[in-house]
Amino acid sequence: MAGFTRSKSIDMTTGPLFGKILRFILPLIVTNLLQMCYNAADIMIVGLSDNPDAVGAVGSTSAFLHLITNIFIGFSVGADVVVARFIGARDEKATSRAVHTAVCMSVLFGLLGGVVGIALAKPILGAMGYSGNLLHYGLRYAYIYLACMPFLALTNFLCAILRAKGDTQTPLFVLAGTGLLNVLLNLFFVLVVGLSVEGVAIATALSNVASSCLLWRHLSKENDATRLSFSGLRMSRDAFLEILHIGFPAGIQSAFFSLSNIIIQSSVLQVNDALVPAGSAYAPVIKGDSATNSLESFMFSALGAVMNAASAFTGQNVGTRDYRRVRRVLGHVCLISALIALVMSGVFMLLREPLLSLYGVTDSSDPLAKIAFETAMTRVWHKWPAFVIFAIMNSSAGVLRGLGKSTTAAVISLVGTCLLRVVWIYTVFRALKTLNVIYLSYPISWFLTGAVFLVTVLLLLRKKIRETDRAAEGELLADGQA
Repeated sequence: MAGFTRSKSIDMTTGPLFGKILRFILPLIVTNLLQMCYNAADIMIVGLSDNPDAVGAVGSTSAFLHLITNIFIGFSVGADVVVARFIGARDEKATSRAVHTAVCMSVLFGLLGGVVGIALAKPILGAMGYSGNLLHYGLRYAYIYLACMPFLALTNFLCAILRAKGDTQTPLFVLAGTGLLNVLLNLFFVLVVGLSVEGVAIATALSNVASSCLLWRHLSKENDATRLSFSGLRMSRDAFLEILHIGFPAGIQSAFFSLSNIIIQSSVLQVNDALVPAGSAYAPVIKGDSATNSLESFMFSALGAVMNAASAFTGQNVGTRDYRRVRRVLGHVCLISALIALVMSGVFMLLREPLLSLYGVTDSSDPLAKIAFETAMTRVWHKWPAFVIFAIMNSSAGVLRGLGKSTTAAVISLVGTCLLRVVWIYTVFRALKTLNVIYLSYPISWFLTGAVFLVTVLLLLRKKIRETDRAAEGELLADGQA
């Protein structure tokens, strides 16, 4: 058992939950927010180039890139849950097999994702309605980003392994350092070398290479069951299937989110084309939408840390079959995520104008600049107050994944958010082609999906608690008869 006791690790199966969850998520939130700062720096710094469509080009590819990365990197969720479950069960051999299998899977799926993404980039972005400079520069960014996807996948899987054992400090230090490297490389390639979207793409790729190498080095020096070694790199059939069982639906779920966002992004482009004459200096609706989307990524990333905590804490306690503690985990993560959403959305709304100005979106007399600003404001007022609903939905989904019901979570998300948004776009938006209609689809889908997630988790936990109580009673009777 000593193989699982490390100062940076957290025993999630005993003791008070609130402090341990905070200890888990705070470094992870800081890590995610730093990553978002660095990602936002990509858009801010590329805006300093001589290319007026650079911000829109990088932003316009985000939905497509998220689609590809979510499909192929979403399997890291399975690695997180499976490794956490074996750690909770104190099974060192199974933990080691799962860790090495996860690493092999990361490289395999990273390669597949890169190849598929490069092949689909042009037809999908073209089908979304992008053309001219937006398409040309968007493809340049996407191709370079996807070429280094194996390193991005490896980084995500290695972070998932560390999270499973409760170590969120190491990813914080590593990703903070490589993120700073990303910013410095951005400045070098854009301001010194004179590149545009290619510069920020190369900087991102190189920082991902550095992250994966540093995380690998750290795990290779661990003295517990999560220690990595080249000699241990092989696929365990059982571990592969378990990770796939949880990770595949999670990846598909995230991919459908991205797919619905692609359809929404295409609708935003339709509004831009209706408002702005062909041949304008840039696409202002896309610029305003991209800037606000970048700011929202900070909130999504912070809430994503709570979802990771929900999956990890649930996974370890499922390993000990303590479902009453899992129910307490659900209450804690929902409360913490709701508070984070309220604070962050409130602060961001108060500072919305200075924050948007960092992306070059200001309330100006220039007609194009004014359209970009009004687009951003419309998205802010429709989405940001509803982030507390998203927070509860997200936390419930994390617990459901930790319970091993990743397919159920994927189906709920598919119907409740993705399908609903697609239907909304092809019905309501088709009748009323305004940004108000587009952005209203988010809070409606979050509310409906969150309610289903919460009820599903509570019913499942009640069933599991009854089953374990009956099993315990049976063991007591058997002991008494003996």
